[in-house]
Amino acid sequence: MHEFAPYAVSSANSRGRRVQEESPSGRSEFQRDRDRIIHSTAFRRLEYKTQVFVNHEGDLFRTRLTHSLEVAQIGRSVARNLHLNEDLVEAIALAHDLGHTPFGHAGQDALNDCMKSHGGFEHNLQSLRVVDVLEERYGSFDGLNLCFETREGILKHCAKKNARKLGDVGERFLTNQRPSLEAQLANLADEIAYNNHDVDDGLRSGLIAQEQLEQVSIFSRHLAMVRKLYPEISGRRLIHETVRRMINTLVADLIRQSAASIAAARLEGLPAVRMAPLLIGFSEKVRLEQQELKKFLRDHLYRHYQVARMSNKARHTIEMLFNAFSSDARLLPPEHQLKYQQDGHQAIADYIAGMTDRYAIREYRRLFAIEES
Repeated sequence: MHEFAPYAVSSANSRGRRVQEESPSGRSEFQRDRDRIIHSTAFRRLEYKTQVFVNHEGDLFRTRLTHSLEVAQIGRSVARNLHLNEDLVEAIALAHDLGHTPFGHAGQDALNDCMKSHGGFEHNLQSLRVVDVLEERYGSFDGLNLCFETREGILKHCAKKNARKLGDVGERFLTNQRPSLEAQLANLADEIAYNNHDVDDGLRSGLIAQEQLEQVSIFSRHLAMVRKLYPEISGRRLIHETVRRMINTLVADLIRQSAASIAAARLEGLPAVRMAPLLIGFSEKVRLEQQELKKFLRDHLYRHYQVARMSNKARHTIEMLFNAFSSDARLLPPEHQLKYQQDGHQAIADYIAGMTDRYAIREYRRLFAIEES
């Protein structure tokens, strides 16, 4: 077990759990959090929720599950170098997408539109709701009863109106304070993972071409390095060697720049982190390169007409499901009918957000196709 920096989160300085429990034996509080997340129902469902491509479009594309594992791996690597709490970073990384809807961002946008007059829908808030309320596993409490710092890290963004309802975990959005360095790190590990892996999936799908990507500086620079090292290389190996070098460059820069920012801030302990500016980040040069890559993916992959068509189907599916359940709650499965009596439209949002891509498609057919039952 490596030594934590004085400004890292530890079991000793944690704000603890909402329901008091005996300390775990043979593992830390944050290892317990990670283990509870891995064993949760919502975590298993991530296998059948996709990022950009819908689950039935191919087995080789990343799912929310493989993405979460990749974020955790990047996060742990950086945390170890910065003497931060690896287990906390891993727990946040594995839980950060638990509240994501089926069909990626298109599903989230559609459900938010459906919920506009009922408080809206934020997937970060939903991830917190999953671990605080919706998981039903333990006799003593609802949810997973995770530590404050894990819950805080899951909640990356939050509207002020929602933050007011959340008590201590929403406080920083109202007082303009920062979360732990571990939470900041998990957020950027997420960015590194999805940008670079969307490059890989985009090329694999044929929706973007290598020639187009060669206009993006971070890609073209690393592609040139690979071609120089391996003049005969081509195909999948060429792409993999390029993408892995891009990830390595980003991780190395993140460690270097964050270590310098932390040293300059002269942090004396964890409370100082909350009052300091964001300290985990890229150098300006690399940040601009990341922005250029993000813009490229937005313009050429996420707005590609084939992705737009799938997004349109996803929106239609979610809207139809929501409207059907809203107009007649008897269409919900029995346990969700009971929840609807207590929570109204939030129970419908919980049910839809919890669906995998293929389950949502199946429910749509059950409700609207004559030959299905």
